[in-house]
Amino acid sequence: MDRKSIIGFILIGVILVGFSFYQNKQYKKQKAFQDQQDSIALAAKMEQLAADSARVAELAAMAPDSAAAVNDVFIPYKDSSLSVSSAKASEIVALENDKVRIEFNTKGAQPYSVKVKDFYYYNREYDSTGLFLIKPDESTFAIKVYTGEYINTKDFVFDVAEQTDSSIVFRLGFVCGGYIEQKYTLPADSYMLSDNLSFVGMDPVLPRSVSMIDIDWGARIPRCEKGYKNEKQYSKMDYYFSDDKKPLELGRGRDGSKRIDNRMKWVAFQQQFFSAILTAGDEFSSADLSIKYAPEDDPARNLMTCTASLRAELDRTSEVVSVPMSFYFGPNDFNILKSYDRKYEKIIPLGGNLVGWISRFVIIPTFHFLGRFIKSYGLIILLMTILLKIVISPLTIKSYMSSAKMSALKPEIDKLNEKYPKQEDAMKKQQAQMDLYKRAGVSPMGGCLPMLLQFPVLWAMFRFFPASIELRQQRFLWAEDLSAYDSILDLGFNIPLYGDHVSLFALLMGVTMFFFSKMTVNQQPNANDPSMAAMNFMSKWMMPIMMLFICNNLSSALSYYYFLSNVLTMGQNWAIKKWFVKPDEILATLKANQGKALPKSKWQQRLEEAQKMQAAQAKNAKRR
Repeated sequence: MDRKSIIGFILIGVILVGFSFYQNKQYKKQKAFQDQQDSIALAAKMEQLAADSARVAELAAMAPDSAAAVNDVFIPYKDSSLSVSSAKASEIVALENDKVRIEFNTKGAQPYSVKVKDFYYYNREYDSTGLFLIKPDESTFAIKVYTGEYINTKDFVFDVAEQTDSSIVFRLGFVCGGYIEQKYTLPADSYMLSDNLSFVGMDPVLPRSVSMIDIDWGARIPRCEKGYKNEKQYSKMDYYFSDDKKPLELGRGRDGSKRIDNRMKWVAFQQQFFSAILTAGDEFSSADLSIKYAPEDDPARNLMTCTASLRAELDRTSEVVSVPMSFYFGPNDFNILKSYDRKYEKIIPLGGNLVGWISRFVIIPTFHFLGRFIKSYGLIILLMTILLKIVISPLTIKSYMSSAKMSALKPEIDKLNEKYPKQEDAMKKQQAQMDLYKRAGVSPMGGCLPMLLQFPVLWAMFRFFPASIELRQQRFLWAEDLSAYDSILDLGFNIPLYGDHVSLFALLMGVTMFFFSKMTVNQQPNANDPSMAAMNFMSKWMMPIMMLFICNNLSSALSYYYFLSNVLTMGQNWAIKKWFVKPDEILATLKANQGKALPKSKWQQRLEEAQKMQAAQAKNAKRR
């Protein structure tokens, strides 16, 4: 490429860059001017709409049955009855039983507030006016449908056509004589509210091509518990596909959204201990879900905002087109949710597979059985901990017996450490230790496997306590609420990851965990091995401190259980060491087997072969 061509390309590049810069500057000026004009036009339009709406409201109040009076001035909708309905004044009506009180707004014929009655025990700072699952005017339930024009039911005031102690019928009339009906029914002693949405006599205004409606359901869920972090962690959205084993979830402490194009049976707005669940009579054909959490310092004390934009199919084969639905407004109680046979109970985070099986068929039945005879949940947790220790004691005893026997061999292990002090002799030392264990009748894996088998039970308890609504607002000792953290000292400032308070149960748990770890480490035959120093430090110091920070904001029942478990385990360990393990007998067995050729297991043979190969490879590497 010659010099003139290069100069030409450079000039073309400069021109293109300059032109792009100029065009961008002109675009910004034009956009700013257009935005200004749009704002002026929008303000003028809003003023005109406000004036027209005020006039319509005035005329509707003077002659609510006269659609003509409205038509003479302003017709925001093609159907004059809708114009009148949009201008009416709304009112609040309610359905109530022993379980729940649900208020409805005639504007939109939608739930206005939900108050759960039988789980409210006493006034607290965080729910002093009652246990509202949905506070007044903090939710929406709107139906969008095409009736010659797109309408949204939340824009219209429905008439109360019928009302009894257990049901309310709302109707939105059209000029053709047809109407949209919402019939809500709340049976006695139930948390389930049935909703039958009907389009009656709507053929003149509902085109035959209309086969779908859109349903917008949303709510701001208030904070109902003491600990924000714990409540947020266990609050989420759930959605369920028919015939699935369990629902899927969205959120769990993080904002999120999800587009679903498959047929869905129900969607739930789940607070830690209470849920609002909307179920389709058939299925929703698609959905857009969204969840957004409020900050801890939210002045309105809201927890999260949940929205579900759903689509439902219309069966146009009959004159009355019905879309049955139902709402569950109630507690996340396993037995109550399970009684509806809709997989609702699966929203409770009890763990999956083995852990969930232990929770559902062992821990929950035991907990409820003890609750029939004992009123103090602190004592119930104590008894459950003791029963659990008894049930798993065969595994625990075997594990501790193995550890204690290995501790009795500590003098012999120290001799091997002195005999093989060099790093290159590590393989020989390991082989000598394996031979020592075998001659003493001790399995180095004997303490590990029983401990691993206990983990599903321990994890099931970890999942159970924070999700157990029975513990909500239950007092024990200094804890005012076993489902939330206990506090003996409010710091007045926040420590990152720890919190602004001191939980005594968490502190006791951390102290007992330290002494238990120290006892366990001291029993190990290689406790003084320099290579084990980092692991011993982690076990004795870091783990208790980490658990203290974690449990400070968790359920006090969980910290209390860990504290009891540590104390009982230390006592069990001490008893095994004192009465069941005889160091003299172990050493006598070792001495009797010295010099004898002991049979090798297949596992030991494979281990020795692997050790020899590793030693040979190390030797060859050293030569190179």
